[in-house]
Amino acid sequence: MKFSLAVQYITDAKMIPARPQFRRWVKSALKKEAEITLRIVDESEGMDLNHQFRGKTSATNVLTFVYDDTEPLSGDIVLCADVVEKEAKKQCKDLIAHYAHLTVHGVLHLQGYDHENDKDAAIMEQLETEIVTKLGYSNPYQN
Repeated sequence: MKFSLAVQYITDAKMIPARPQFRRWVKSALKKEAEITLRIVDESEGMDLNHQFRGKTSATNVLTFVYDDTEPLSGDIVLCADVVEKEAKKQCKDLIAHYAHLTVHGVLHLQGYDHENDKDAAIMEQLETEIVTKLGYSNPYQN
């Protein structure tokens, strides 16, 4: 699958995956040609983006912005390092595995998957589980 991936690190967080890891995770979930920017941000930027685009008052783990849904797909995926780290600790998950899951989650959103209703959520969760476990990580929906 042909795709371009730019990774931007806009955070002081220390335990962040390297570009080759992100590239591997994106490639594993991508079924269409795409141009993607993956941006890893701090809580302040995550909060600003979540407020601006979703009307929420806190940062979230991952946001996906689709600019073109025809091939090649075009979009940004934003991961909030602070939120990802807090979630991994709280849920007793391996940090790198959590990053892998959320990257896959964002790539699926870019391709039109969502979890707005139970049926769509089940489809998306099944795909995420298949992809993440194929990458060698635990099922992200089992504790």
